[in-house]
Amino acid sequence: MCKTKMAVDAFTPNSRAPSSSRPTLPTPAAAAASSFDPSTSFTSSAVYSGSSGFKLTSDTSISSGASLASFRDSLPENPHIYDFSEICSATNNFLAKRYSSSSSTPSWRCTLRGRDVIVFQRKFRRKLQTNQNELRERLSVICRSHHVSIIKLVGACISGDHIYLVYDFVNGANLSDCLRNTKNLNFTVLSSWISRMQVATDLAEGLDYIHNKTGLNLNFVHNHIKSSAIIVTEPSFNARISHFGAAQLCGEIDEESENAKQMEEIAEESSSSQSFTKSKGVTRSRSSNMQFEGVRGYMAPEYQSSGMATQKSDVYAFGVVILELLSGDEPLKFKYNKKTGEFVSNSVIDTARAVLDGGGGLGGRLRKWVDRRLKDSFPVEVAEEVARVALDCVHVDPDKRPSMGRVAGKISRLYLKSRIWSDRMRTPTDILSTSFAPR
Repeated sequence: MCKTKMAVDAFTPNSRAPSSSRPTLPTPAAAAASSFDPSTSFTSSAVYSGSSGFKLTSDTSISSGASLASFRDSLPENPHIYDFSEICSATNNFLAKRYSSSSSTPSWRCTLRGRDVIVFQRKFRRKLQTNQNELRERLSVICRSHHVSIIKLVGACISGDHIYLVYDFVNGANLSDCLRNTKNLNFTVLSSWISRMQVATDLAEGLDYIHNKTGLNLNFVHNHIKSSAIIVTEPSFNARISHFGAAQLCGEIDEESENAKQMEEIAEESSSSQSFTKSKGVTRSRSSNMQFEGVRGYMAPEYQSSGMATQKSDVYAFGVVILELLSGDEPLKFKYNKKTGEFVSNSVIDTARAVLDGGGGLGGRLRKWVDRRLKDSFPVEVAEEVARVALDCVHVDPDKRPSMGRVAGKISRLYLKSRIWSDRMRTPTDILSTSFAPR
């Protein structure tokens, strides 16, 4: 049994050591044996700057340490830096049964320091030695971010070229399985319109928080928005986004792609790229130190052509998930053509556009397109508005896609409309009575 070590206080300054003597992460060779040293303390301090929230700075002093200690109890817990031996012990040297066989990322459900967690194994996409300070800062920010629609990152462990991300375990099922039950195609737990609007609202608000409200003026990108990465919980069918922070900590996000100049270049390239990649996953390399991965059906056109993940590519993936919610279909379906002997792909985006842009008789086409398991019980006008919001999100030009703040506002308004419709359609059972007595 390995010896459990205490967590690291990520925000407590080390006043004894100058800024030039900050502890450094081990080299890949040394990390494979010892991983992170839990006794190592981060040397960044937190400074409040109005609406921008808390900013990490490298300046430390006795007075700043005292002020930080005074409000430490009011802040969320510090990130845990796990020793590699703890991860090995909890997962039985990674021989324990994996939590999800459908996930491309190995994961294990286990108990760490008395907490029920999920451990995800990911590989670094950039050289670790050049991003030590950035990694420490972002781990602190991500672990201290809290939102009801986001599964919390508890801590991490680094060993060699891999990082092990530890998230809270959330009891539920992923959205893909909720929509498409392989054992019973006619069944879905999301059998009511309001349950699907609840999922859409939670997803929009969670992604808006990631993009705009994490603080510290950092432009976070999720880069893994897909139906299988969204956990639906009972009994209210609330949605929780998983893998938050994985893209930043693993080096999947190119910082240069987040400025306006690069976005303009991406928009020009995307206008000439219309083809969908048919492979399940695509790996692109822009340099010897950077690699990108995407999932079939959720990748924006500019992401396929340039390999740059941005907030606009998150918006695109969100739009695809919303169309999944409405239709119940997969993002991409392949049908065999007997005449040509080839498989023809059909995306949920194409079918949605055909329904909404087909001219008259929209109501009838929409009812045929919306998931039949809703049993034709949904507000047609609201469903049309939700579909149009989703199509705005999947626009081929990233500059013409709305921000998640604007999308979240629209989805929230449509949820209220759906709630009013649901209340009107509900049978007033409290004023009805039945008597079987003789009259």
